[in-house]
Amino acid sequence: MTARDQMTTRAAAPDTLRRFVEDLTALVAFPTEPGGVDAHTACLKHIAGLMAGHGFVARWIEGDHPPAMVLSRHEGDGLPTILGYGHADTVPGMEGRWQQGLTPWSLTERDGKLYGRGVADNKGQLLVNLTALRLVLEQQGALGFNCHMLVEMGEEVGSPGLDAICAGLKDDLNADLVLASDGPRLSQDQPTVFLGARGAVTVKLSIHHREAGRHSGNFGGLLRNPGTEMAHAIACIIGPNGECLVPGWTPEKVPDATRAILTGITPAGGEIDPGWGTPGLTPAERVFAWSAVEVLAFTCGTPERPVNAIPPEAQAHIQLRHVTGLDPEAILPALRAHLDAAGFDYVQIEEPDARFPASATPPDHPFARFVVQSIARTTGTDPVLLPSLGGSLPNHVFTETLGLPAVWVPHSYPGCSQHAPDEHLPKAMIPGAIALMVGLYHDIGAAGRSGLGLA
Repeated sequence: MTARDQMTTRAAAPDTLRRFVEDLTALVAFPTEPGGVDAHTACLKHIAGLMAGHGFVARWIEGDHPPAMVLSRHEGDGLPTILGYGHADTVPGMEGRWQQGLTPWSLTERDGKLYGRGVADNKGQLLVNLTALRLVLEQQGALGFNCHMLVEMGEEVGSPGLDAICAGLKDDLNADLVLASDGPRLSQDQPTVFLGARGAVTVKLSIHHREAGRHSGNFGGLLRNPGTEMAHAIACIIGPNGECLVPGWTPEKVPDATRAILTGITPAGGEIDPGWGTPGLTPAERVFAWSAVEVLAFTCGTPERPVNAIPPEAQAHIQLRHVTGLDPEAILPALRAHLDAAGFDYVQIEEPDARFPASATPPDHPFARFVVQSIARTTGTDPVLLPSLGGSLPNHVFTETLGLPAVWVPHSYPGCSQHAPDEHLPKAMIPGAIALMVGLYHDIGAAGRSGLGLA
């Protein structure tokens, strides 16, 4: 048995899983929802403690942003440097909405699943990679590469300050490549690699006609109804089958190379409504290579207690998820022009508080091929390679601000209930996830010691 095989075997062993569950129990216990600065700081200190005995030095990043730190281990000037990334902040816990007996800030095993806020997004995925790094170091005493691990506590609120952090630390980070984990695999049993993320822009639309409602009988048919008008405005933006109708919000076409990569792939764990989405595209192309517009919220009047009155105003939140190739600065002007041309000039558009630009590493990049080959060596089968995640991540900070190729290896699955009650991971996924990361870190180190380039 080779040294690599010994490490991947140990990664999948029961004692490694027990250790992982113990560490994850401690991480989940920190109530790291938005605004919890004390919990954020305490969680980061705990993570730093997990790696302190393995030669990683913590650097705390001060500034007007959520807490963040960089864990660094330097092994040699002639070795490649890998930049890892993860976030340990979470969405709100949503206490009281979980299954009976489950709470967000306590790790609970039930029916082969580990429940708790952050187990999938992103404490558990970050811990998979940290566990793999520790196993490699415990087995062979060195990684064979230099490593930085950037951990932030603001991803769930748009990563405020992350771009400035990376711009300010560009020389200190001094990395060659980015290797990180977030988002779901294509399915639970399909190791997946993705090379970028769709951009995300959430826009609030408002219609306001008067200060109070008017009797729906006495004024019905005489006064403009903001709810009715908003419904038509949304229908101007999104077609009856969910297709985007705003010029400039979709790419010109799906590139042939991207179409080839996505052939035969079924997204979302197979949970698909037939016929929904842009015509002429496969489901995989709609999610990983095209733009989508979704209604996140739409209100007028008081839905929980309707009264016989024409509401005075209406609001809707719509979200554009878009691939690379769109001009970010033209997104809102394009919407304004489209609504005006359709007669909806009275619909107000509110600027989004935060947005994620779209970004991606080319599918033929040498590091992407390296990662795919390493995972195939560990698992015995080629992982699914996606040009982009359907969701959004601060990938642009790495590819644009730092100018680095970025490759993502997710350790979750579509049914994990992230951002919802009952967030979980199947316990059976974890040993294989740790093993493939151990194999990948081993292979990067072997290439680094041999003087082989990864980029």
